[in-house]
Amino acid sequence: MSGRLKAHIYYFSQINFEEESLGHGEQKMSANARSLKYLLGWLIAGTRGGPTRAKIILALKETPQNANQLATLLKMDYKTMRHHLEVLEKNKIITSVGDRYGATYFLSQTMEDNYVLFEEIVKKIGKK
Repeated sequence: MSGRLKAHIYYFSQINFEEESLGHGEQKMSANARSLKYLLGWLIAGTRGGPTRAKIILALKETPQNANQLATLLKMDYKTMRHHLEVLEKNKIITSVGDRYGATYFLSQTMEDNYVLFEEIVKKIGKK
């Protein structure tokens, strides 16, 4: 693994991302959901490639795609796209099926279940 990619990996525990009830209809974010929120904040808002990764997540929410399809859709260099996909996959935000070059990418189940956290981050970035 290259040093450049290694710097973009931040692991979170995957125990339970459900919110805990405080009663009276209020919700408290679980520690694991908080970890995912920090991870997404760092990957999307805290790094230079964050806006690109946000576009990739948005595109994959609509439909699973391979790297070439995403690069074409987002008008990006294929190698750059592969780098961002690798960062997102190593951090368990996306997952893939198939071999390396023909792999189809889609959002991980954890990301699907907690997509609202991503939307909150994107909304906050848009206000800056």
